[in-house]
Amino acid sequence: MSKKTLITLNLSDAELELLNSLSEKKDMNKSAVLRQALRMMGLIEQRIEQGEKFYFETVDEKKSELILV
Repeated sequence: MSKKTLITLNLSDAELELLNSLSEKKDMNKSAVLRQALRMMGLIEQRIEQGEKFYFETVDEKKSELILV
């Protein structure tokens, strides 16, 4: 089992509201939401460093948006 560290996190009201919303929507506790967000951000950073692009596009592919991190 990997070692875990307890941290204190200061969030604005809007950030806390978003965390609560994501926690309910994804049926995950807040710690799991934050861990998943960190993994996702790490993966995005890694792929951008490798020269890949990160973007969203609509289902019909008529609109796409490049995300620069």
